Formats: sequence, C-alpha cells, structure tokens
Amino acid sequence: MKASRKWIMQRASALIVAPLIVWFLLSLITLSTGDYNSVINFFSKPLFLILTIILLITGFFHAKIGLSEIVEDYIQNEKIKNAVNLLGLLLSIIIPSITIILLLYKF
Repeated sequence: MKASRKWIMQRASALIVAPLIVWFLLSLITLSTGDYNSVINFFSKPLFLILTIILLITGFFHAKIGLSEIVEDYIQNEKIKNAVNLLGLLLSIIIPSITIILLLYKF
C-alpha cells in the first residue's frame, strides 16, 4: 500500500473504531452486572451483533496497519520485517474470523 493510502486508511478506520469501542466498553460495563442470559440477549439483537462484527473487522484492520508502520520504521532486517508483517496479517484475519464465526454460530 502507498504511504498516503495507508495514512488515509488508518485515519478512516480510527474514525470508525473510536465510537464503536466506546459503545462496546460501555456495553460491557452494563453487562458486567448481568447474568449469562443478559449477554446472550445482548448479542442476539442483530444491531448489536453487526456493530460488534464491524468493530472486530475495523479494529484488527486498524491494528494491522499500525503494526506494519511500526515494523517498517524500527526493524531493519528484511526477513524479520517480512515475518512480522506476515504474522500480523494472518492474526488480523484469523482472530476476527474465528470470533465472528463463533458469534454467528452461537446467536
């Protein structure tokens, strides 16, 4: 990705993630006083499920871009740089995918 495109994508994803993370944290605080059924009911609602999925996808995308920028700036060895970037890419795909599948399977 070009540097200017990465910069724009990082800022755009931050604009999406910031309000969603506030919403999600407030929801978790509210759910912490409830029981198991409260959590099930929360994620059973399509709007909350969709917002959680959007948060997962954009959050990991945002983290992947940020990690790759840090790697580009501070790691000089090309082999290590490529390995870290590949690992970051794989984790940014695998972790949200498994979480989304489990969320959709359960609810």
